[in-house]
Amino acid sequence: MTSPLPQRIAAETLGTALLVTTVVGSGIMAESLTQDSALTLLGNTLPTGAMLVVLITTLGPISGAHFNPAISLMSALKGDLARRETGLYMLGQFAGGIAGTAMAHAMFALPLLQISLKARTGTGQWFSEGVATFGLAATILAGLRFERKAVPWLVGLYICAAYWFTASTSFANPAVAVARSLTDTFSGIRAVDLPGFVLAELAGMLCGLAFMNWLLLSPASTKIAEAKGQP
Repeated sequence: MTSPLPQRIAAETLGTALLVTTVVGSGIMAESLTQDSALTLLGNTLPTGAMLVVLITTLGPISGAHFNPAISLMSALKGDLARRETGLYMLGQFAGGIAGTAMAHAMFALPLLQISLKARTGTGQWFSEGVATFGLAATILAGLRFERKAVPWLVGLYICAAYWFTASTSFANPAVAVARSLTDTFSGIRAVDLPGFVLAELAGMLCGLAFMNWLLLSPASTKIAEAKGQP
């Protein structure tokens, strides 16, 4: 990433806004077109995965295309993002997410922000969020190591799959979770349920980072580490 910090923050804000607009807007559209819950979820899933491919491809060269505070924190823990920049990335992501909900509501003539009444809680949902974020972190880290150009597709396809194999429909993103607490539509989540989701997402990211650091350790690096441990 060689872009100046203001451009990077703008890219993170815009990307998160468009991602949330897609998540919330496609949920509203799908729910208005069918009463079949499976078709509604499919109508929410495909646009989200497609938008991720577009956003990561186009904005990734500017900011790294995190659009997710958990991924920005992971980048900081890896030493790829400075502490101050991490905080600014997160602010942009949360602000963009809230703006995305407002944009989706405006397009469907709803109040710009709502208090969600949709309950999403319990150990199954929290564990799902941990698994979803673990998998997202692993996908990104392995993709960056082995097939950097494929990362947009890898992330988009992973999120499409995770919508269906997790009980929580895979938020895997604290900024998206907060934004979704401000819509009382198909994709909403009660504000009271946010802490469990966010903690699970952060825990999943940390586990994913730790595991992939070990898994992706090269033989040469392993020998160096072992040598350092010798008397």
